[in-house]
Amino acid sequence: MTPTAIGLSMFAGMLLLMVLRVPIAAAMFVPGAIGYWAMSNEASLFNLLKGSAVARLTVYDLSVIPLFLLMGQFATQGGLSRALFRAAAAFVGPIRGGLGMASVLSAGAFGAVCGSSVATSATITQVAYPEMREHGYSGRLATATLAAGGTLGILIPPSVPLVVYAILTEQNIAKLFAAALVPGLLAMAGYLAVIALICRRRPDLAPPTVPLPWPQRWRALLAIWPIMLIFAVVFGGIYGGVFSPTEGAAVGAVATLVAGLAQRELGWRGIRLSFVGTAETSAMVFMIFLGADMMNATLALTAMPAALAQWVGTLAVPPLVIVGAILLCYVVLGCVMDELSMLLLTIPVIFPAVMALPLFDLAPEAKAIWFGILVLMTVGIGLIAPPVGLNVYVVNNLARDVPMAETYKGVFPFLAWDALRVLLLLAFPVLSLGLVQLLFAR
Repeated sequence: MTPTAIGLSMFAGMLLLMVLRVPIAAAMFVPGAIGYWAMSNEASLFNLLKGSAVARLTVYDLSVIPLFLLMGQFATQGGLSRALFRAAAAFVGPIRGGLGMASVLSAGAFGAVCGSSVATSATITQVAYPEMREHGYSGRLATATLAAGGTLGILIPPSVPLVVYAILTEQNIAKLFAAALVPGLLAMAGYLAVIALICRRRPDLAPPTVPLPWPQRWRALLAIWPIMLIFAVVFGGIYGGVFSPTEGAAVGAVATLVAGLAQRELGWRGIRLSFVGTAETSAMVFMIFLGADMMNATLALTAMPAALAQWVGTLAVPPLVIVGAILLCYVVLGCVMDELSMLLLTIPVIFPAVMALPLFDLAPEAKAIWFGILVLMTVGIGLIAPPVGLNVYVVNNLARDVPMAETYKGVFPFLAWDALRVLLLLAFPVLSLGLVQLLFAR
């Protein structure tokens, strides 16, 4: 078989294993190992296996992933999500659709200390969904809002997928976090606008709540000061040059632990669950890393990434059309794969081709950062788009009284905004790069 045929056979084998519901790490590792053996020999394969795991798991920058996950676990177990929702609901709840808006606002704020979309969806749903249903919200609107709001867990930094992208492309994590902030806030503002438009058309879907006295509103707002302080310390320290992103994640994890203990919301059981949850999620992430490394090592032998980059460079179409086509491929992949698997499998192949394109006369670093934000925003679409939509599954697992089909119908207005937002980011790189240039101007 030719190298290209072996590469295509690997992808076909991976998709087949995924259809058979084999875990994604194994679905990438097995075809990759077989392809590597076919391209070389047993001795070369065993030599690669002998050192690849050590080489991957000893990368210092990867330690930021379990640290940010631990920070999110402490925030979840420490009850910080409840305080966020109560504060948001106190101010916007009396607006029609206000509890839905409060869910989005609290998801965005929680995402600023979490970094995981699934964790954000699950945590905010447990707090907000009972309140929304008790006040007469429709199941479709409530679950769709929570699923869409959960994507802010990775769109607003810190973001585990963005850390993975930074490591794969050798980019500055702090600059990528800065680049994601404005698009993340744009996503949140758009979701609020979608809720407002839905409720204007169908007021019966989301009745307003009774306004709280102003003293109660201020008390609710005061209760979230630990989260605001943690965010200020972590990201102020990172962008102020006090510590690196990895050190900032460690500071944030300790600060979130202290905040949970100080408010007497986090006990020994919560601490144990936080460490166990972090260990389980980290193990899953690193197993996906190993599977993708095996697949990408074989792809390197087939020379497919270089061939793809060369082929893309010869296409007689505008570079933005090529980038748009790549983003559409990510939307399709999001129907069958999770965000980390997509990044680990595709970025080593696609990134060289994108970097070879003349895009807005951007410098290589700016181009890499801009494309990373585009990929992150597109990956977020896959979290709520049918037929998979991981966030939809998470929310519906907690809101069992709402059929999943209803939630999928409800997310389409949010998906429309997602598509428009990606087009804006594609056409106007300044939305992603403006804050980076401001913070890191020399």
